[in-house]
Amino acid sequence: MLNQFRLAVVQLQVSSVKADNLSRARGLVREAAGQGSKVVLLPECFNSPYGTSFFSRYAENIPGESTQVLSEAAKENEVYLVGGSIPEEDGGKLYNTCTVFGPDGEMILKHRKIHLFDIDVPGKIRFQESETLSPGSSLSLFDTPFCKVGVGICYDMRFAELAQLYSRKGCQLLVYPGAFNMTTGPAHWELLQRGRALDNQVYVATASPARDEAASYVAWGHSTVVNPWGEVISKAGPEEAVIYADIDLQYLADIRQQIPITSQRRDDLYAVTSVQDGSS
Repeated sequence: MLNQFRLAVVQLQVSSVKADNLSRARGLVREAAGQGSKVVLLPECFNSPYGTSFFSRYAENIPGESTQVLSEAAKENEVYLVGGSIPEEDGGKLYNTCTVFGPDGEMILKHRKIHLFDIDVPGKIRFQESETLSPGSSLSLFDTPFCKVGVGICYDMRFAELAQLYSRKGCQLLVYPGAFNMTTGPAHWELLQRGRALDNQVYVATASPARDEAASYVAWGHSTVVNPWGEVISKAGPEEAVIYADIDLQYLADIRQQIPITSQRRDDLYAVTSVQDGSS
């Protein structure tokens, strides 16, 4: 395993024109690779506007138009590309789905968002993904020459158990494409990432769409990378940007040695277990 690699997070400005979103994403992946990135992360719903009224209109099969572009972008830039998420149609159902492609352009993982975003904060925001989407049912992690990577989408990040299981399965980087909003973003976005990183002594990266004040769902932006000490080491503003972080696995190992919670867990008293071994 190589001890260091550069991670890029693309905070894409998403429009209502799918072809434009795909070509802009492809260009920014190229830019990221040009800066030495080996792993590139795109935002949740990067190919279409986010909202229950849009999912069915923009949904596609996998493989399909969007994943074809992701495959080509990964291959032409020789990167591991975490393709944010897209609305996927399969067997009459819709899913919020993240695909991951290797440097050879092959799809190595498909993660369907496990926890659907159904919230109601009176006077602030109500959103019900379950009105149109179905949940996935498997944990999703993939290998790179650097480390194992665990994948969640947005609301998945609120569930500490998922991150704990990924960490137990050897992941040293967790990636969450996500679109928090103007209510939950300022309150919880960074806090959740720092919590997941600190609890599990892993790197955590999030990719949000850039903020569009005119959209029906206004994303918070502020894509972030957090280190295993819980420090924010890279963060975007609200506008379109590519941010970078050098992931140092020796530093991660040092942290785990200094504060050895992994070996100090009381497995005789408690456990977090996966009910099914659903690594897809």
